[in-house]
Amino acid sequence: QVQLVESGGGSVPAGGSLRLSCEASERIVYPYTTAWFRQAPGKEREFVAANFRNGGNINYADSVKGRFTMSKDSAKNLLYLQMNSLTPEDTAVYYCAADRRLILSSVRLSEQYDYWGRGTQVTVSS
Repeated sequence: QVQLVESGGGSVPAGGSLRLSCEASERIVYPYTTAWFRQAPGKEREFVAANFRNGGNINYADSVKGRFTMSKDSAKNLLYLQMNSLTPEDTAVYYCAADRRLILSSVRLSEQYDYWGRGTQVTVSS
């Protein structure tokens, strides 16, 4: 069973940047799909970005496209989410997730992922 631990959250002013990390307990390679989701208070968990089957073709939510970048360091079992030009609307708990059986049409569906971290809080002030 894959264990995921996020870090790197914090409080930043609008326009600032943060880089989140997610450490996996084992190598996350094909056929694993890895993803970032977020959940703001009172809202449902929302898709942010995903790397389908570790293929490198990253799928981004429209709300973060051009501002967020998902990457990985396979040698260190680390996933990253670089977040730039942050706005108060980006305030949420950010989660990394993984699953080895996803199909492409399901990458944005949180309920399809088997493995989750506990999340890291990101707060953006105006």
